[in-house]
Amino acid sequence: MDTRKHTMKHTATLAVTCLLIYVMPAGKAEAAAATNGHTATAGHIMEEALKSRDFEGASVSMLAINGAGDTLLCHDSGRMLIPASNMKLVTTALALHSLGGDYRYETRIGYCGTISDGILEGDLYIIGGGDPTLGSRNRIAIPTDTLFAQWERLLRQAGISRIHGCIIGDGRFFSGMDEHPTWELCDAGTYYGTGASGLNFYENVQDFKVSAGAAPGDPVCIKSDYPESPWMEIMNSAVTGKAGTGNTLYFYPGGFAPVGEMRGTFAVDRKPKTESAANKFPEYTLAWYFTKYLSECGMECTGGPADLGPVFRPDRNSPVRNGMNETDGTGRHAGLQGYGDWAPAAQDSLKILGGTLSPTLAEIARVTNTDSNNLYAETLFKTLGKEYCGNGCYDSAAVAVRGLLEEIGAGDRRLRIRDGSGLSREDLLDAGFICTLLERMMVSPAFEDFFGSLPYPGGEGTLEYYMTTVPAETRQRIRMKSGSMGGVRCFSGYITPVTGAKEDAVIFSLMVNGFTAPLHRVQNHLFRIIEALAVNP
Repeated sequence: MDTRKHTMKHTATLAVTCLLIYVMPAGKAEAAAATNGHTATAGHIMEEALKSRDFEGASVSMLAINGAGDTLLCHDSGRMLIPASNMKLVTTALALHSLGGDYRYETRIGYCGTISDGILEGDLYIIGGGDPTLGSRNRIAIPTDTLFAQWERLLRQAGISRIHGCIIGDGRFFSGMDEHPTWELCDAGTYYGTGASGLNFYENVQDFKVSAGAAPGDPVCIKSDYPESPWMEIMNSAVTGKAGTGNTLYFYPGGFAPVGEMRGTFAVDRKPKTESAANKFPEYTLAWYFTKYLSECGMECTGGPADLGPVFRPDRNSPVRNGMNETDGTGRHAGLQGYGDWAPAAQDSLKILGGTLSPTLAEIARVTNTDSNNLYAETLFKTLGKEYCGNGCYDSAAVAVRGLLEEIGAGDRRLRIRDGSGLSREDLLDAGFICTLLERMMVSPAFEDFFGSLPYPGGEGTLEYYMTTVPAETRQRIRMKSGSMGGVRCFSGYITPVTGAKEDAVIFSLMVNGFTAPLHRVQNHLFRIIEALAVNP
């Protein structure tokens, strides 16, 4: 065990730990104090866990410190491990610290061409600004119909009543791949592995209604739900499984053709459900829906929807782009014949009609951490690259993150950061670094927004059903981010003090990789440690 003393580098953090103070009614505080004498310390519980068979062969990095700089527990705190969604702590912390909680994304409406007698002779552009909430059903998002009504109003105010051209979804705000290349193939087709575009829609997800066939071996019944995608060819390789075999469905979408394949099994005894998967054409999907909305409002668009990718560029003769999903007789989709002579207008040459704003970054960060929303995290990550390096790609984002970590005094050249959500198994952090980051954020002007973005056990979000046997007054003092993938379980965050004493605030990070025991057993050990830190550190 690493028993070294962890030293707090900035004692100024004590000046702001009042933000962590949770004032407990006197009776409850006395009851908690009475319990302390009969409760094992967190360090003792950690030692028991490390000796148990549940941690056999696992790699572990743990650290907890208090507001006075004392080490409460420590085990190999410098060992770099896969953080999973604990990476979102880095992303949201740096985004809030550098951009501020009031930062908003703007989606603009512009055009090329001329307007005469109510007719736009040219193309209309929906110019993405990275907003991850567009078209989302998330509680913080503007309803889609409200958003479209605002965009339609911009067109009417400009005197446009008809469009002789295309409505183009423009995602050039970010560049490079939407997904990180180190993500696993099976993740890249899921609702949590969609990747972030400069123009997102419905969190870049496509929903399917799925139900079992009549008997094992029969095809699974699959029906496209929302968003509508008449241009997509859905190949169904999924079969009905035997009773008790569960759901192993995975959707494998193609980014270079409007084709996707559903694979896996769905047990015959399972009820019908909605299966959410990645939509690789969010820019086109948004343009398609806005075109449809305008048509219903009496505004015709003769060129139909389009985007700037290889499939749905403004080719007036493309049956794929027009939703007919035809082939040219050779098995190739007719819309994949090359780009032709068409080129998009430069964004700085477009005439801008106006725009709409996203919810605040503070709201987006809260959803990112509370719901562990990967799309939101990847958007924030790429935004750092855009704002600080002028390019919203993954390489620029990584450079920006390194620089910002140095700026706040949490730089560590041993770290490996590939993405913003933690979906990459090449991400590597250690418990010492995470605690340092959390400690540095306590002196950031954005600390209140950052702290408020973290969920507590039993509250809303990913921690809703965790630590339910722990008293509510204890759970509500624990603000933490979870991280999980196969063989990985991590929890990091803050514990506000019962006493009101600044030095009793707790910062902790518990990381476990490579375990083969059932997840719930490993998790229960970690919960016991966290509870002990809260009541008897």
